[in-house]
Amino acid sequence: MQRLFTGLQPSGTLHIGNYFGALKQTAELLKNSDGLVMIADYHALTTLKEPAQLRENIAGVVRDYVAVGVDPKKSIIFQQSSNPAHTELAWIFDCLVTVPFLMQAHAYKDKVAKGLEANAGLFTYPMLMAADILLYDTDIVPVGADQKQHVEYAREAAMKFNAAFGETFKEPKEKILDSVAVVPGTDGKKMSKSYGNTIPLFGTKDEIQKAVMSIVTDSKAESPENVYNIHKLFRSGESLAALYKENKGKYKALKDALIEDIETLVGPMRERRASVTDADVKRILEDGGERARERAEKKMADVRAKVGVTL
Repeated sequence: MQRLFTGLQPSGTLHIGNYFGALKQTAELLKNSDGLVMIADYHALTTLKEPAQLRENIAGVVRDYVAVGVDPKKSIIFQQSSNPAHTELAWIFDCLVTVPFLMQAHAYKDKVAKGLEANAGLFTYPMLMAADILLYDTDIVPVGADQKQHVEYAREAAMKFNAAFGETFKEPKEKILDSVAVVPGTDGKKMSKSYGNTIPLFGTKDEIQKAVMSIVTDSKAESPENVYNIHKLFRSGESLAALYKENKGKYKALKDALIEDIETLVGPMRERRASVTDADVKRILEDGGERARERAEKKMADVRAKVGVTL
């Protein structure tokens, strides 16, 4: 069985781009994988500075994963912060890579280019992510297209450590579904909270309706292209083509159809999410944290011996 590792920052409300870009394929892959599902709370500290919000978001991510079909009895769902091996290994990797190497990271370069503060956590973020992945002898990492570089960084960290101290870490591979790697938003650009162009994944029907009705209806051959590009995620090609042919030029009718198709998918997940209690969240994280620490400690005992800190 392949070992799969994935992580999600507890940074706020999910949208359908998160689902089709990563969560959907993760849930499907986990059915036939030895899976670890991490809530990346330490990664979130690079941008989120509100403790109460972070706590709420962490519990929210547990509910999100269960809602999309991840079984906590089969897969390990855990908090990054519950396992100190992540930050310990990240420090070791930091001591193996160079500053110019880390300066090539997309997230860091984007912040600098926009004139925003790039804190030291953001700068060394790739090595903490490398530690997250490599601690568990991961085979595959399902990611969106914009996260591919982080898996490449993890492979580089593995190669550097193996070259310096002997064969220790597997070199993981990313898993990207090309057809949905970039999900369009309501304005036609990539769906992103920072662009304000999202459709909420677990929003109410009214919230979904409001988002869909805001889709920019630019058209080609009397068909709303932005609506169609989102709609094709929810309905098969032949059925969709027939719908758009039948409603040529009827933008509201097509948006109404999209709302119903989104609700058909999201409604059951929204109900499943609401059924997860606070006690369930606590139990899932306690069990997952214990199982993750047990696996990681075996790897770290080997790492400590090889770098020379074990007497």
